[in-house]
Amino acid sequence: MDVQQPDQHARTEPAEPVGLAVTERTRHRRLREQGSTRVEDLDVILKAGFVCHLGVVVDGTPMVVPTVYGVDFATRTLFLHGSVASRSIVAAPRATVCVTVTHIDGLVLARSVFEHGVNYRSAMVYAVPRLITEGDELLHGLRVLTEHCAPGQWDYARRPNSKELAATSLLALSLEEASVKTASGPPEDGQGPDGELGLWAGVVPLHSHFGPPEPDPALAAGIAMPGHVALLGRDAARGRSGTEGAATPS
Repeated sequence: MDVQQPDQHARTEPAEPVGLAVTERTRHRRLREQGSTRVEDLDVILKAGFVCHLGVVVDGTPMVVPTVYGVDFATRTLFLHGSVASRSIVAAPRATVCVTVTHIDGLVLARSVFEHGVNYRSAMVYAVPRLITEGDELLHGLRVLTEHCAPGQWDYARRPNSKELAATSLLALSLEEASVKTASGPPEDGQGPDGELGLWAGVVPLHSHFGPPEPDPALAAGIAMPGHVALLGRDAARGRSGTEGAATPS
């Protein structure tokens, strides 16, 4: 019997990326065309910023706290400072929190007020956070957070000492349950009756970027600016836009 051997030169099609799981919390119910379940779209939004808003219940009261975050994309883990929320997490260790990241790309000014809008990119992450207060994972999380905000700074600056680490807590959240929505483009009333009004309509883009670094007045003479800091100041389109020509609030 002849046994057909596999063709070693045959092309192997790349595996389709696994999409974001759709849950009752992440299901797109309104403006579904603006939603996405692509993991790549979530990652682009997270890479484009470093400030998020943490929604959590603290002592029975809902709070939305702005804080800095960083992402370990290899383990699909989001790290953020957790000092404000740590009391709630200790009291209710299985409670779900919500983290949102939003980038505003422009104002959409239409001919009618009803059609006005905002071009944006946003992500919402739902997870039961883990409180990290010690050990190698705390150091790893701090490194991820620092490098996410300012690549190169972790290796340049002094590392945290034991006293500083004892006063630091991080939250670690899985990216497994997340929702993504984006909006882009001009107003949508140009082809309707309002298009005959003779009014200007369009998009006012919002661009945000790092400016030139400003040295600390207490800096001793002769201390040169490190290259990674200079790069932050030069590269206005560093990747915090996520889309060509659209920058991200920082």
